[in-house]
Amino acid sequence: MKLSHPSRFAAALAPLVLILAACSGEPEPTPAEKAAAAAVPGAPPSAAENLKAANAVASNVREEGELFEFAYSYPKEAAALPGLAEWLDADRAAKRDALAAESRRDQALAKKEGFPYRPHSHLQAWQRVTDTPRFLSLSSEISTYTGGAHGMTNFDTLLWDRNHAARIKPLDLFVSGEAFDAAIRDDFCAAIKRAKAAKGIQPPDEADSVFAKCPPASAQTIWLGSSDGRRLDRMTIAIAPYEIGAYAEGDYRINLPVTAALLRAAKPEFAADLRAGR
Repeated sequence: MKLSHPSRFAAALAPLVLILAACSGEPEPTPAEKAAAAAVPGAPPSAAENLKAANAVASNVREEGELFEFAYSYPKEAAALPGLAEWLDADRAAKRDALAAESRRDQALAKKEGFPYRPHSHLQAWQRVTDTPRFLSLSSEISTYTGGAHGMTNFDTLLWDRNHAARIKPLDLFVSGEAFDAAIRDDFCAAIKRAKAAKGIQPPDEADSVFAKCPPASAQTIWLGSSDGRRLDRMTIAIAPYEIGAYAEGDYRINLPVTAALLRAAKPEFAADLRAGR
């Protein structure tokens, strides 16, 4: 998304329909799905946790002025988990303070050098990918602007492990990044080629382009999802601009199932929380 001014893309973050068909916009589990999920190993929510979840309210903080524009939100599922909500609030405060400091510095420099100052921005929204008995999986798209020709889009991800009340990354479920890459490399690289072809982009010549090589999937942002609300069985790999193509190509969302090969790369303690998807 080309961002010539932060206010033009603020509204675009609100819906954040990010993960397309493979990992986003999951409906509320049906009674049958909830019953099936109860049989999956993990820490079932207590009555107190259920009450907190019922009363939780999504967090959406926005601040806009002549110096900067800042927005940070997360869903009610995250607000219902005190440890996670505390981390998200701290992350929000740190990013807001960093944006304010950078904006004041650049505004002072613009005044000193005699050129116009363009308000900076940091707009970030966390979205629920899936909520299984053990994991709450969140995705995040981050749009930033620091006064240049255009803004930038980046991504983030996290899993909240209810068994340990801890925040982890999707790659933590696997024995190593290298094992993760080896398990999905062929499917991942083939999917990138299809995604580029869908945009009408021909594969670059390996001798002429820095974008010719297929990058390691582990170096990108991984969003883990579930088709049944029980186990993690699919993923979206989000690739920011400039990673596999010119800025004009935009970002890419590569949707892949969890495969048998990927299951073999999982750490034993997470084997029951994953399954091969279709």
